[in-house]
Amino acid sequence: MADTVLYEVSDGLATITLNRPEAMNALNIETKVALRDAVRSAAADDAVRAVLLTAAGDRAFCVGQDLKEHIGLLAADRETGSGQTMSTVREHYNPIVRALAGAEKPVVAAVNGVAAGAGLGFALAADYRIVADTAAFNTSFAGVALTADSGISWTLPRVVGPGRAADLLLFPRSIRAQEAYELGIATRVVPAADLRAEAEKTARALAEGPTVAYAALKEAMAYGLTHSLSETLDKEDELQSRAGASEDHAIAVRAFVEKGKPKYLGR
Repeated sequence: MADTVLYEVSDGLATITLNRPEAMNALNIETKVALRDAVRSAAADDAVRAVLLTAAGDRAFCVGQDLKEHIGLLAADRETGSGQTMSTVREHYNPIVRALAGAEKPVVAAVNGVAAGAGLGFALAADYRIVADTAAFNTSFAGVALTADSGISWTLPRVVGPGRAADLLLFPRSIRAQEAYELGIATRVVPAADLRAEAEKTARALAEGPTVAYAALKEAMAYGLTHSLSETLDKEDELQSRAGASEDHAIAVRAFVEKGKPKYLGR
């Protein structure tokens, strides 16, 4: 895996770190490929029970596409007529977001600084967003004459509502941490100095939790957003049967009866 993305698994927690602080963790091709592969690895690994997505440095979580690289790729497209530059949505951004949102385990994003464009999209694809009080968000796309990608046209309206999403997409601006919390973009806001410790504490607690139940909760919420109440009730029945058959459910019930603390196995 490239040095631009660091990947580590410890005690059931996969930590994925964007590691281009000198470029505000902008996404060049090397970084996008490495991030895609890391997220897919974490999602597919049964030994991983939670994922922490974070970034190096204190200025930026991820400012989206590396425009310095992008401008050169666009020039090459004009010379060849290939139009390959924008295939990055299909080849990189979509697989990253699908793996984050579809992982059968909780994903925590620790947003240490600016999250713009695809950086915002990746944060919104996480289940839980812990945000430094110095951080900020920006949709950015319209500012460079592009439409939304990285799932933002799906996630942002569901988080902030369609009207507010239209405002933020049509008129990109910096959304500071407190406003992001009020909008629902940030789950929690913490002092910047405490971000890494708080994010790791949260992610490790999830890694020690009932993984099957967490996966079912993610699936239920995603399903309920696009289906009727009747269909969602049937889905809850299906998922509850799955969770109820897990070893962790039996462990939890036994611990409750015995007034002890459950030690989940993640299965």
